[in-house]
Amino acid sequence: MQITFLGQAGMFIETKHGSVLCDPWFNTAYFASWFPFPSNEQIDLERISHPTYLYLSHLHHDHFDPQFLREHVSKDATILLPDYPLNLLERALRDLGFTKFLYTKNGQAHEIDGLRVMIMAAVAPTDGPLGDSGIMVDDGEVRIFDQNDSRPVDLDHLATFGPFDAHFLQFSGAIWYPMVYQYPERMLEALGRKKRENELSRALRYAQQVGASFVIPSAGPPCFLDNALFGFNDFDRDPANTFPDQTVFLEMMQAHGMDNGRLMIPGSVATLTKTACDVAHPYPDDEVSAIFTNKRAYLEAYKARQQPEIDRQKASWPRGQVKILPALQEWFQPIMEQADLIAGGINGLILMQCGEGNDEEDIILDFHLRQVRAWAGEEWDYRFRFPDRGIIEYCILHHIEDWVNTVFLSCRFEAQRKGAYNDYIYNFFKCLSPERIQYAEGYYSQQSKVDQFWEAEGYRIQRRCPHLKADLTRFARIEDGVLTCTMHGWQFDLATGRCLTSDDRRIYAQPLAKTEDTPPGENASNGSAPVEAPAASASAEPVGASPVASVATTASASTMQAARVANDKPHEVIMPKKCGHCWYAPSDLPPMRGEHQRGTQGTGPVAPHDGKPNTPK
Repeated sequence: MQITFLGQAGMFIETKHGSVLCDPWFNTAYFASWFPFPSNEQIDLERISHPTYLYLSHLHHDHFDPQFLREHVSKDATILLPDYPLNLLERALRDLGFTKFLYTKNGQAHEIDGLRVMIMAAVAPTDGPLGDSGIMVDDGEVRIFDQNDSRPVDLDHLATFGPFDAHFLQFSGAIWYPMVYQYPERMLEALGRKKRENELSRALRYAQQVGASFVIPSAGPPCFLDNALFGFNDFDRDPANTFPDQTVFLEMMQAHGMDNGRLMIPGSVATLTKTACDVAHPYPDDEVSAIFTNKRAYLEAYKARQQPEIDRQKASWPRGQVKILPALQEWFQPIMEQADLIAGGINGLILMQCGEGNDEEDIILDFHLRQVRAWAGEEWDYRFRFPDRGIIEYCILHHIEDWVNTVFLSCRFEAQRKGAYNDYIYNFFKCLSPERIQYAEGYYSQQSKVDQFWEAEGYRIQRRCPHLKADLTRFARIEDGVLTCTMHGWQFDLATGRCLTSDDRRIYAQPLAKTEDTPPGENASNGSAPVEAPAASASAEPVGASPVASVATTASASTMQAARVANDKPHEVIMPKKCGHCWYAPSDLPPMRGEHQRGTQGTGPVAPHDGKPNTPK
């Protein structure tokens, strides 16, 4: 097996059974903030552009480079697709022209024309952009584990694919913390030290547990070449800097008795056998060493080469084209209305300060009232300041549904908070569509013991869709005994619980006349799969998560009646038309709380399901 390292987490794997291109990243990411380190400008792109297989671990833009994929990678490549519940990655690849997909199963080995591969996917809302993964490749002679950014927890299962001859893993920082926070200098230094130690120690533990013959530090660090961010680079091995380079981790391995680490830079080629890992660098050893020992000079030269591209991108950001407050009211408020558990987890006010001087707009996201409004000077719990409003306007104009993968990873903001780190805040900002927020809410609801049933059309029905956990009190349409989840078009026969779209799903639906005699989960009449019985309390805190405010989650018949059309048509909660930002109509989303009568109802039909999830346009 021969592996050409491409920078960050990118690699080109060549075997006698075909080639695999993994996570190629060549264009600056996150509003011209991140660049590959060391530079990969010298890579022969034509050589790697016709792989047999293409693997993208996740959608973060230092792994998923749409410009490179569109312009350089052959569309004949077969995609090794991680097993993510939402098909966001597949949609993005299809938009770029890719059509051949191998749908892997999480943690299952797949034999493909002489190669054996296994992808382990993580799917919690906190895992990358709603999903992260690592890949294992076996060519019949050697096995590698490309962990990149992922953090697998089932190492026993991972070991069933091994033993491994090479292990590529992340060891450095890849986030904005703590640099953007407005803390005193000594506090920033203490937090930076702790984070650097934690990330290096975590990587070392993974390397020890996986036990590969050779370990190659990868997936970072990036470098920052814009003037405003240049100081984030670790020029002189600052123990408080969260972006240590590869040589720091290799020395840490040696200090712990592990001499099997190998340095690879963009263009390095590793020839891997059962007994050896021979690395050939693209430059003489003294030039390779100088990249790390004289890093400031190296990055100054790199910066000079990239400055025209940085200037071009910054000049292209829209400024003054969008009124931010009304745009976010139209876009965010319907999302906040659906975010019961996330809003409870945030449990406060977020102040967004966009722009400077006369161009500044100060906006409150109120997760108590689910409101977006102008800031009137009230106390806030979390504050984000975006000096250049252009990046916010860009996200609005392009309807970016994941601001973590754009705004926050750019590090082009300042932050303050009162209290501890809160995952729910950033999870909200990566779930800016009904589909995404429903997935996150469904995930969190599985962690809490709450009543997950509702009543409609003579049935007591589980609240979350068995497909991707959409809230059926919002997205169900029932007609002639068939429930259609309008989020993705999946259909269920309520009398039998049978899914009409897929053979591997069932819904719990109990006729109301029998609920007093038949305990939940024991519906003998319809054969539905058992569902967890309701807990004694209708509100609880998510298990293993930050405490959230109590949320009542049982929808009564009267609540559902309020969501029906006035002329008593069958219950219908659908996603018709599209607003100025989304593929949904905010005015047509039914209310979650309260039992007031809606005056209007959407009229767009739901297309028959063809076995594939509907792709919002």
